Amino acid sequence: MVSTLSGIRFPLIPSGFKSSLHSNFNGGDRRSTTLCLLLDNTSSFSRKIFAGKSSYDSDSPSSLTVAASKKVLVPGGPTDGSPPLTEQLEAPSTDSEDPQVLEDVDSVTMEDEIVEDEVISSLDVGSVDDDKTKVEETPSPLKGTASTAPKSIPPPGTGQKIYEIDPLLKGFRDHLDYRYGQYKKLRVEIDKYEGGLEVFSRGYEKFGFTRSATGITYREWAPGAKSASLIGDFNNWNMNADVMTQNEFGVWEIFLPNNADGSPAIPHGSRVKIRMDTPSGVKDSIPAWIKFSVQAPNEIPYNGIYYDPPEEEKYVFQHPQPKRPQSLRIYEAHVGMSSTEPKINTYAEFRDDVLPRIKKLGYNAVQLMAIQEHSYYASFGYHVTNFFAPSSRCGTPDDLKSLIDRAHELGLLVLMDIVHSHASNNTLDGLNMFDGTDSHYFHSGSRGYHWMWDSRLFNYGSWEVLRYLLSNARWWLEEFKFDGFRFDGVTSMMYTHHGLQVAFTGNYSEYFGLATDVEAVTYLMLVNDLIHGLYPEAVSIGEDVSGMPAFCIPVAGGGVGFDYRLHMAIADKWIELLQKMDETWQMSDIVHTLTNRRWGEKCVAYAESHDQALVGDKTIAFWLMDKDMYDFMALDRPSTPTVDRGIALHKMIRLITMGLGGEGYLNFMGNEFGHPEWIDFPRGVQHLPNGKIVPGNNNSFDKCRRRFDLADAEYLRYHGLQEFDRAMHHLEETYSFMTSEHQYISRKDEGDKVIVFERGNLVFVFNFHWSKSYSDYRVGCLKPGKYKIVLDSDEKIFGGFDRIAHTAEYFTVDGWYDERPNSFQVYAPCRTAVVYALVETKETIPIKG
Repeated sequence: MVSTLSGIRFPLIPSGFKSSLHSNFNGGDRRSTTLCLLLDNTSSFSRKIFAGKSSYDSDSPSSLTVAASKKVLVPGGPTDGSPPLTEQLEAPSTDSEDPQVLEDVDSVTMEDEIVEDEVISSLDVGSVDDDKTKVEETPSPLKGTASTAPKSIPPPGTGQKIYEIDPLLKGFRDHLDYRYGQYKKLRVEIDKYEGGLEVFSRGYEKFGFTRSATGITYREWAPGAKSASLIGDFNNWNMNADVMTQNEFGVWEIFLPNNADGSPAIPHGSRVKIRMDTPSGVKDSIPAWIKFSVQAPNEIPYNGIYYDPPEEEKYVFQHPQPKRPQSLRIYEAHVGMSSTEPKINTYAEFRDDVLPRIKKLGYNAVQLMAIQEHSYYASFGYHVTNFFAPSSRCGTPDDLKSLIDRAHELGLLVLMDIVHSHASNNTLDGLNMFDGTDSHYFHSGSRGYHWMWDSRLFNYGSWEVLRYLLSNARWWLEEFKFDGFRFDGVTSMMYTHHGLQVAFTGNYSEYFGLATDVEAVTYLMLVNDLIHGLYPEAVSIGEDVSGMPAFCIPVAGGGVGFDYRLHMAIADKWIELLQKMDETWQMSDIVHTLTNRRWGEKCVAYAESHDQALVGDKTIAFWLMDKDMYDFMALDRPSTPTVDRGIALHKMIRLITMGLGGEGYLNFMGNEFGHPEWIDFPRGVQHLPNGKIVPGNNNSFDKCRRRFDLADAEYLRYHGLQEFDRAMHHLEETYSFMTSEHQYISRKDEGDKVIVFERGNLVFVFNFHWSKSYSDYRVGCLKPGKYKIVLDSDEKIFGGFDRIAHTAEYFTVDGWYDERPNSFQVYAPCRTAVVYALVETKETIPIKG
């Protein structure tokens, strides 16, 4: 009897099956006792899939390459998490509560030479002196194999460029030089004991399940476990069948030879778990490096799945990855809730239905949320349980590859919303208490717990945590061809207070002090090194609300290394203003928020993201129009003053955000046309420990979808908003104003409620006044000549009133106005934004941007 869910077929286990879990198992032909989780060939997922798998390691456990360590391992029992390599970097604090954090090594100063592209193997390194004590060579559990196409990561720089860019940082040189020294020290140690960052970041080739010609090797780092065995469908869940062995680094391992007929011991699609006897008791866990996991019908915990389809079923990428665009215009999307129907959408449906829409709108990148597996759907993907597994709700890993390949065919970058700032608190299907200790992957005690998110916080000072996270980032880039990342919760990572109940004022002492988590910042430097060193076209975006200086300066120059910072203050400002009548809005306040960013550090601006769309908050459209959106959006019936105001301001807010807010732009799916409702994931009634009852929504998907049909209906006003969004992207594609170096704000008139600014060869005129329209309104400009209208928010096709004649031509006159050498006169209707472009002639040379 078989139950089907999302293209996966689940065998229903007989009621008496659980009693066999502890029975003796004497080996024999594994196939006779296997309960397989097979792919359903009749499902809606694409079957013509499948690209080359990652390079499997063909070595047997006995041929594992090793490296040397400086210190003798100290015996300490199963909970002594001695890490598999060498000493760890010194943390900002002097005490470490976690046994797996390594001791400090000899300092690496700013003048130290860095080993370039040198791989030190067990054949190169003998014993070493440490505190005059000769020790024997200690093996590293994971010296990776060479890739078919060798890649290298440039060595560290001097870390001094930041002081040239921002001289104010010289007052915090001690902190910044210490931070860079810690980063350089890590690079040296990784080079010395792992063969370099390129090898270190391929942990997935050794940990978890790896396939060779002779069988399957499974390895897991679990120093706290007293015993471990691999269990699953393949061995009838018998804990005595495949008992694992542990090495001196806390790594458990087992090799399963192929069956007599040459087939793998674990069939593709089989459920697998690791059973461990831990300090907290016996527990069954999903392997930490699992590549796929699913939730069976009527079960709560997920099951790990051995995912290794036949070669003919693996998706083969057909299209090259696009080059990074000059201006990044991101469509933030959630695959599961991208259907117009109340259901969980699939990767295949998103590929076929949503990607063409994104392309047509003019975006050049799609940012996918909730890709890493998360057992709690309503977490929006931010409580990750299985870091290497794409969410099975939407399909298989190969279905996701097909989606990404189609996006590349359309010329779209695919960015992943990656979560390395925290992890799910789940113990059954996540990393929490994986080996029975709370200090395994995370800090122990309060430092390892995020009280607001109810999640665990990684210990970035642990060698194996670094391996896990760096390998995770590379896995998504290498295996799935993602074009970059949006790193979630970076502010929480960089400070021990996690940005909670802290108001950042811009004082530099807030960024470089005891509250800074240097280990976390060092990890961010390493991962950006990895991304940009191996994938020069990849994009790295950090979600930071603090305004950390040098956040978007390359690591070689002393920065954290991101390409872009999310300009989060803009959305907060719009929500603040929308709670007031627009008559009270201050033009200077709007301009200051939009332009308040660090020179030389690029920002992605957005008026609203998924945060504002969640239940409990309101989108911009809902703030502006509220319940009138339900009854007055049809063009065949009269509008209301609320709807007219809302549509006008919705367009103006988005255009001025794109025009002044940064070098990139982001929009969450559906918000471009003013999606009428919030997001509410299906949920049941919650009974909190304090006795409080939180009502559910009867597990409804009604508000967990996107009504794209509303935007496509030309008889609804939503269509006009969507067309305006499309016109904004066409404007940027044509004039590249977002990346122009020329930006000048010539007017912020509080009386007229007018903002005028130049960007590139464009002049933007915003009249926020609620009732006053201005004839012959003079605006200043830099270049003389003839100007024309290239975008008008008052056009009828955008839901406006067509108050401006587009046949008019605008000629400049000499003479200073608003501190500009030229000016021209315009008609500026109330609540309207108009963009004027310089008509190119031989006399008018475009401003280079």
